[in-house]
Amino acid sequence: MEKTYENTQIYFVGGGLGSLAGAAYLVRDCAFPGKNIHILEGMPVLGGSNDAAGNATTGFVARGGRMLNEETYENLWELLSSIPSLDFENMSVTDEILAFDRTHPTHANARLINKDHEVIDVLSMGFNDADRMALFRLMVIPEEKLDNLRISDWFIKTPHFFETNFWYMWQTTFAFQTWSSLIEFKRYMQRMIFEYSRIHTLEGVTRTRYNQYESIILPLKAYLERFHVDFNLTCTVTDLDFKKGEGITVTAIRYETEGKPGILQLNQDDLCIVTNGCMTDNSRLGSLNTPAALAVENPISGVLWEKIAAKKAGLGNPRKFFGNPEETNWESFTVTLKGNKLLKMIEKFSRNKPGSGALMTFRDSNWLMSIVVAAQPHFKTQPEDITIFWGYGLYTGRKGNYVEKPMRDCTGREILIELLHHLDFTEEIQEIMETVVNVIPCMLPYIISMFQPRAKGDRPEIVPKGSTNLAFIGQFAEVPEDMVFTEEYSVRTARIAVYSLLGLNKKVIPVSPYQYDIRVLLKALTASYR
Repeated sequence: MEKTYENTQIYFVGGGLGSLAGAAYLVRDCAFPGKNIHILEGMPVLGGSNDAAGNATTGFVARGGRMLNEETYENLWELLSSIPSLDFENMSVTDEILAFDRTHPTHANARLINKDHEVIDVLSMGFNDADRMALFRLMVIPEEKLDNLRISDWFIKTPHFFETNFWYMWQTTFAFQTWSSLIEFKRYMQRMIFEYSRIHTLEGVTRTRYNQYESIILPLKAYLERFHVDFNLTCTVTDLDFKKGEGITVTAIRYETEGKPGILQLNQDDLCIVTNGCMTDNSRLGSLNTPAALAVENPISGVLWEKIAAKKAGLGNPRKFFGNPEETNWESFTVTLKGNKLLKMIEKFSRNKPGSGALMTFRDSNWLMSIVVAAQPHFKTQPEDITIFWGYGLYTGRKGNYVEKPMRDCTGREILIELLHHLDFTEEIQEIMETVVNVIPCMLPYIISMFQPRAKGDRPEIVPKGSTNLAFIGQFAEVPEDMVFTEEYSVRTARIAVYSLLGLNKKVIPVSPYQYDIRVLLKALTASYR
C-alpha cells in the first residue's frame, strides 16, 4: 500500500533552487500534498542566488551568472525535463534550454586579453613538465589527505602553474583563488575533466534563453503553484529548537516576519529541510554614481547555521566558510545601454556575436576583470533598443589599472570606464557613456565562501547521523565526489534529502565518472601538451 502524507508537513528553510527542487521531487515522485509543503524565505522573491531584476528605465541587474553543463548536470536536466516550459507548449524546460543552446553554440574567440589589448592564443595550456606532474599527482591522491589545504599549498614548488593560460581560464571560469580549497579544486578537475580539453573555448557551456531566474526559477515556481505549494515570503528563519537528549529532532522553527517574531511547532511526523548557507548573503547593490557597500556583519544564513551547529554535534562548522570575507568576496556589475553601439564594438573586438562567446578575461587587470555578453534580450521585458552585459572582478581590494581606486570603492561609471580602457576603447568613452542607462555594481562578500579550505565534517551530511526529521541542502551540505557552486549541486542535495527523509527506495542519478573514461582522459592528456 502506498504511503500517504496527509498528516505530514514539510518546511523548507530558504527559497532557493534547492528548496524548489525538493518541493518538485515531493509532488512528482512522492505524491506529497502540495498544500503540506511550506517554503520559508526571507526575501520577497523566490530563487535565492538565481536572481535577476530591473527594467529599461533604471537598469537591469543579475548578481551572478551561472554556468550550466549538459554532460555533468545529471539531476538538473532530469528534473527540468518534467517541468513545462512557460513559453513553448508541449515542451519541457530541459528541451527548451537545450534547443536554444544548440542554435546558439558557445565558442569563445577571445578568452584571454593581454595588457596590450590583444587576444591571446590560448590553445596551449602553457604548462611545463613540473605543472603537469603536479596536476597528475593531485588527480590520484586520496581526498582525505587534503584536509584544510589551499591550492597554493599544492603548487608551492611549481609557482609557474599560476602563470599558465590554463590557470587564468580555469580560475575565472569557476571563480577560484589561489587560497581556495584544494579539495574543491581537485573535485572540479575530476568532475569537469570533460571540459578540460575545451576550456579555451568554453564550448561545454550550456546557455539558457534568458537569465536563469526567468528560464529556470519561474517555470519551477509555476509548476509548484499547480500543486498549491505554500510560499511564505518575507519570513526569515532565525533559529531551530531541538528535542533534548540524544539524536537530532527539530521541534520548532523560530522566525521573523516584518520584524515580528513567531514560532512554528513541529508535530511528530513533520520534516525540516534547511539551506544552511547562502553565497549571496549580505550582497549590496550600487549604481552608476554610487559604489556597492561591503557589508560583512551577520550574514543571515551563516548566523542561523552557527546557532544550529552550536546545539548538536555533526551539523558542520560555519565559521570555516563565513569567517573571512576578505577571501570570499568578489564584485559583479550589470551594464544596461541604449542601443547596441558598445556591444557591436565588443563583437568586432572579440569576433563573437552576443551569446556565441563566453567569459572574456583581461589577464593583466589588477581586478582580474571578466565580462560576458549573452544573447539579447537577456531579460523578458528588455526592449529591442536596450542591450545589457555582465562582468565581475575577483580582486576587489586592488586599485584599477586606469581608475586609481579599489574596485569595491568604485561607482558603476568608474567600473565601466576601467573596462573601456582594457578594451582600448578610450577614444569612444564619452560617446559610449552617453548611451549608458545604468551600471549596477554588486558587492558579494560571501560569494565563494563554499570554496574555503575545509576538512571532513566541516560541511554536514545531507541527513546528519541521528537525525529523525532534519536535512541540509544547497552548497554547504556534503556530497562526496560532486562539486559545489553549481545548479546541479543544489538539485542533487534536494533529491537526496527528500528520498532519504521519506525513506524511499528511489535512486539519485550518480555523478558521471568521466575521470575514469579513457577517451576523456586521452583528450585531457593531449590538451596538456598543446
